[in-house]
Amino acid sequence: MRTKSALQQQAYDFIKEKILSGELNPDDLYSETKFSSEVGISRTPMREALQCLSQDGYITIIPSKGFQITQLSEKDMYENIQIRCAIECFCTTIITSQTGTPKFNDFLSSLEDALSHMKDCAVKYNSDHTVLKKYITYDNMFHNLIVYYSENNEIKRLYQRLMYMISVTAHTILSTPYGIEQTLSDHEAYYDALKNGRGNEAYSVIFQHIFIPIDNKMFTPKD
Repeated sequence: MRTKSALQQQAYDFIKEKILSGELNPDDLYSETKFSSEVGISRTPMREALQCLSQDGYITIIPSKGFQITQLSEKDMYENIQIRCAIECFCTTIITSQTGTPKFNDFLSSLEDALSHMKDCAVKYNSDHTVLKKYITYDNMFHNLIVYYSENNEIKRLYQRLMYMISVTAHTILSTPYGIEQTLSDHEAYYDALKNGRGNEAYSVIFQHIFIPIDNKMFTPKD
């Protein structure tokens, strides 16, 4: 896979962050020229960045017009959630096979730190967008720790391609006190199961947790 240039990476990260933060409207058409001006780079690295974003599933390029945020159908969401589940459950199997090792203990400590920040945000949450954004950041950190434990670069790349879908479901689920309460409870149960050597339970918790959007019909993607 070709390495991005510095300017291309800058443009890629800039637009990706706007997508994941919910700043861009999926129904709007966006101009390559506008974003080139906003980032302060020429159209060539911007065009290359947009191609990469398209390949990674974040946007759909409309020839000679611009681009739109990818519209996720119900089938897209279901298939992406299945892939995410396969990745995190597989990584959980690796984690539980190394219980008690220095790497496992360091991982558990990092997981506890992310969980502590999530609890703090949950206490402060009162329909506050800023607190919600912080909560989602730590929620993502919690799950990234699980995935990155594998030290498998292909798994990491595949997981990153799911980040838009994860962002869509996270903002839908976590925009209510119930959503935060449910996800926090699941994270605590996962951590507790790992800490106390209950690997099968941890596997079951993460499986059910990832399927929340489907089981509870908490998203309404466009067909």
